[in-house]
Amino acid sequence: MQVAVLGAGTMGREVARACALAGHEVRLRDTDSLVVREAVDAIGEQLGRRVERRKLSESDATATMDRIVPTQNFADMTGVTVAIEAVPDDLTTKRDVLSTAEDYFLTDTVLATTTDTLPVTDVASALQRPERAVGLHFFEPVDLTGIVEVVIAEQTEAGAAQRATSFVESLEKTPVVTRDSPGFVSSRLAVSLGVEAMRLVEEGVAHPRGVDNAMTLGTHHARGPLELADIEGLDSRLETLEYLYDELGERFRPPQLLKRKVRAGKLGREAGEGFYVWEAGEPVAAAGDAPDPMPSGGSDHRELLRSRSGSGEGDGGQ
Repeated sequence: MQVAVLGAGTMGREVARACALAGHEVRLRDTDSLVVREAVDAIGEQLGRRVERRKLSESDATATMDRIVPTQNFADMTGVTVAIEAVPDDLTTKRDVLSTAEDYFLTDTVLATTTDTLPVTDVASALQRPERAVGLHFFEPVDLTGIVEVVIAEQTEAGAAQRATSFVESLEKTPVVTRDSPGFVSSRLAVSLGVEAMRLVEEGVAHPRGVDNAMTLGTHHARGPLELADIEGLDSRLETLEYLYDELGERFRPPQLLKRKVRAGKLGREAGEGFYVWEAGEPVAAAGDAPDPMPSGGSDHRELLRSRSGSGEGDGGQ
């Protein structure tokens, strides 16, 4: 299958890599040739690390790279059957990219947007043939996570939905088909858990590590909701909550604690501090002055998960 990925940023390069690993021919497009080149180089480096760890053969890595063709031109998209827009999560930008691109594709090419919150119906409304539009909500890292949400817009025809579902299955992922609704399934569940975790800390009910341990050790989540919020970025989490609050009401009202952290620039992992203090990409302590309930020298929750599973994979997931 030939796949077009429109946008060579972080999400675009991950989608392109996953498609190429699954055996698809990929056209990776961006308006900036340097961005495309950097994306291809980054994909090559990531595959190289897998080869070093013996998780991928050198020949398979080479074949994967050979299936990725960088381009700036829509004219190179002849024969594409699935086109995946992967530009920043802005409605106008997504509409512009897909409406410009659709003239270059086959009449039955699936046109997918990677949004995790924007209404797919609104994106599709800018198209000449909105019936072939769907949402494909990938999770990072794309080629290591097992599901993709297939979001059905109001205009989506059954044939396009089925082709999108089959495409997700070709990536050896499980499609989660959902009606177009604010936050879809995964974002609503994730932020619902996260916002309640923040309220528990805000109200002094529990310490951040205690809240996260309740979920990792108690219900076998790979990471706790506060750690995940830090990884996603607290500014991004606040933006999502404000959108869902406007659309769905009181249960998604952002906690004042989250707002204060964002105003202070304590945005999570990338900033070095959010609900945790981060060093080298790992949480080393809970932020703030509250005492850590984990005894000095006690076992970290990931080590406990590893010992219970015996697999050494207890810290997987997003």
